[in-house]
Formats: sequence, C-alpha cells, structure tokens
Amino acid sequence: MLEKIDLSKTVSKEEYKEVLEKESARLGLLQRECKAAGIPVIVVFEGMGAAGKGVQINRLIQALDPRGFSVYASNKNNEEEQMRPFLWRYWTKTPAKGRIAIFDRSWYRKVQVDRFDKLTKKEELPGAFKDILSFEKQLSDDGTVIIKFFLYISKEEQKKRFKKLDSAKDTSWRVTEADWKRNKEYDKYLTINEEMLEKTDTEYAPWTIIEATDKDYAAMKIMNTVVSRLAYELDRKKKREAAVSSASVPFTGKYKNGVLSGVDLDKAYTKEVYKEKLGALQKKLEYLHGEIYRLRIPVILGFEGWDAGGKGGAIKRLTSHLDPRGYQVNPTASPNDIEKQHHYLWRFWNNVPKAGHIAIFDRTWYGRVMVERIEGFCTENEWKRAYQEINEMEEHMANFGAVVLKFWLHIDKDEQERRFKERMENPEKQWKITDEDWRNREKWDLYEEAVNEMLVRTSTTYAPWIVVEGNSKYYARVKVLKTVVEALEKKIEEVEKNRG
Repeated sequence: MLEKIDLSKTVSKEEYKEVLEKESARLGLLQRECKAAGIPVIVVFEGMGAAGKGVQINRLIQALDPRGFSVYASNKNNEEEQMRPFLWRYWTKTPAKGRIAIFDRSWYRKVQVDRFDKLTKKEELPGAFKDILSFEKQLSDDGTVIIKFFLYISKEEQKKRFKKLDSAKDTSWRVTEADWKRNKEYDKYLTINEEMLEKTDTEYAPWTIIEATDKDYAAMKIMNTVVSRLAYELDRKKKREAAVSSASVPFTGKYKNGVLSGVDLDKAYTKEVYKEKLGALQKKLEYLHGEIYRLRIPVILGFEGWDAGGKGGAIKRLTSHLDPRGYQVNPTASPNDIEKQHHYLWRFWNNVPKAGHIAIFDRTWYGRVMVERIEGFCTENEWKRAYQEINEMEEHMANFGAVVLKFWLHIDKDEQERRFKERMENPEKQWKITDEDWRNREKWDLYEEAVNEMLVRTSTTYAPWIVVEGNSKYYARVKVLKTVVEALEKKIEEVEKNRG
C-alpha cells in the first residue's frame, strides 16, 4: 500500500507560508472552541525513523496556546511501566475535556517497533491489536477526537537523513544501531507498519498518511487535517446535542428474577467455626502475598454490594495479615472535578497495581452501570456500552497476568434495615449511616435489576463475579478470603508451571 504513495509532493515557500498563516489562525480559534465545548483531543505521530515527527509536532504547536496541550514522547517502557499492562502509561495520559494530548510515538510501539525487535511475541499480536482498538473506541465513544498521522519517507531518504544526523556531533546521538537495522531491513519494517495501519484504520480513529519528504508540504497537510477534523467534530457535537432526547431510562424488568433471587442467605458460621477458618485463611494469605510478589503477579480485587453489606469488614479481615507495602485499598467515592473531566475509567487506570502488588477497590468502575444508571448521572447509551468497555478493560489486565476478582456482598432488605438501625443507635457507628443510604434503599428494586444485569453481562472466565451470601458476616468474610486464597494458589501454580 505505502509503496504506491507519491513521495515527490512538494509545495513552494510562498504557498506554504500563506496556507500556514491562515490555518494557524483557524487552529488557534478551534482550540479555544474545543476547550469551551469540553472536547478532548489526541494527536498521534507515528512513522518511519527520521521522517520528521519532532519537527512536525513543533510546527503544529506553534499555533496552539501552550496552556492547553501536553506533548508526550513514548520511548521504551521504563521499569514502572513494565510492571503494568502496556496501555496503563497511555490511559493515565489521556487528556481532560478541552485539552489536547500530542504523542510522539504511542501505543502503536507494541505492534510496530517492539514487534520488529521481537519484544512483542507473535502470539501476543492479536490481543495487542484488539486492546488498541478497544482503547481508541472507548475514548472516541466518550467524546475524544483521535487524529493519527503516519509520516512516510523512502528507504533512500531515510538513509540520507540518518547520515546527516550521524555526521554532526550534536545530533549523532539521535541515530541508534536499532535505527540503522530498521533501515537495512526497511521492507520488513514497512510491512509491519502496513499491517498496523490496515488493522487499526477505523472510522472513529482514521490514519492520515503524510508524504514527509518535503517538510513544508508535510506541515501544511498536517495542519489542514487537524483544522478540518476539529471543525467537523465541533459541528457534529452541536448537532448531536440538539438532537438529544430527554426521555427517561426504561427499566424492563428483564433481570428482576435474576442471579440474586437464587442466593441462599441462610448460610452461616458459628463464632467458633468462623475464628478457626479465618485464622487459617489469613495465615495462608500472608504466605501467598509473598509468593505473588516473588512471581510478580498483580492482583485486582473489586468489592461491591448493598449499603451495609459488609464490604469494609471483609476488606479489613482480608488485609489484616498482608504486608502493607504490597497492597493498596482504593475507596471509590463520587468522581471529583478533575475525574469528571476524564473518561470514567481513567481514575481506575491510575490505580492499577504494579506486578506483584494487590489493589483493592472499595466500590469500583461498576458505579457506571449501577448508581450512575439509576440516578441519571450518565446517558442510557453510556451505561449500555459500559458493559463491553469494562469487560475489555478487565480482559486487558488479565492478559497482562493479573488475577481479577469481583465480589458482590448480598444481604436482604430486612437485614439491611436491621444494620441501618444498629448504626444509628451506636454512637461509634453513626458516621457510617447517611440520609443518602435511606434514599437509596427506596430504590432497592431498581438497583436489584441493575445488579442482576451487571452480574450476567460482566462475569467472565478471566474476571468472575463472586456473589457472597452476606446476612451472616462470619460466613461472608470466610467466603471472600477462601475465594482469594484459591484464586492465588491456582495462579501461582499456573505461573510456576509455565516457567518450567
């Protein structure tokens, strides 16, 4: 495909200056309009070595207000990045609403440079492409404009530029042995890039090929593409907002008699049995915590459940024998002002654990399909597509080697009322009960339907839901610990076996 592109395209200095001056003014205006409209923008620069990515980024940003953009250079993963799923470093850099993020190389390194260098194994490629498409689709669906450029030059032009850089003392460091190797095997590397372009050119995040032999022509085409795309997206958003319906979210009752209706809440342990089982499981967890650190296995545990369902108590017993340097409990409240400016998953990606560590979430990303759905904090389209977005996020983490478990602590309505009243009557526990807890109780049936649908749609082999019978706190705590112990033992055995 790329070999058919005409790389001889040029532009006169006069035309370039005239077009650049006009388009720069438009781009500055569009940046301000995107900020006012709350549209986040990502601009990706990929391409052949020495094609001029740095030069073109510098020319583009001259028209922008520097307070409204960030530029990120994506080199090899550092130690911190190597210990997390490969998309973590990019999710955490996604722009807030109204800001622009420019990437000098990006997540495509995984299926491009790393593939050429054999750091990405052949069997990893399908999953990597799937993860990239999912990443871009989720951002696009949430309103992010993604503009991707591939800067293309010929083998001969690349060699000429490498020699020029190599000949000067102050630029020779920019040309590495890896660069020369890719030039020597130019056709092989080109084929890798062509496959990347073909597999990831989508309607929501299309590639624009930039003929980069003439740097002025390349800059003019890049500027024109960005201006045209932003103008289009601003107009599209205005039309979309004008057509938005204020219709309420329908509840069909489809999941009314779902998973929760079959839970046996009579399961219980005596205090003596509880203490015996709890002590044994906590000792096992203490040992397993050291093993997952040794084997660099990340663990993600999510806790959801009814108000007063026992999440805090279960988490306290779970962590009591763990090394505090190796786990983090992340309580999830309503998103703050900064978090509201990002994709709803952004704040959870910021707390993905390093390999060998445990992240515990007291309430999770599932708020999107429960409280946000019920209370109207997101649109119907947003919570409906969230099931797939969440499954894809959890799959990406599991593919990295993480143990992902989600617990729903289930109690019945009478038990909840009893616990609410107990908290109100106990001065030491009154802080745990709020007016909002009582208000949520009035919407029990709506929440039950939403939870049933959530359990059905997002319980997977790689990130299962465990419904915990919670009327007996003793039984619930033991079940949580037993489930975690068994999952860690299974994962450790699997990792040890694969290592031979």
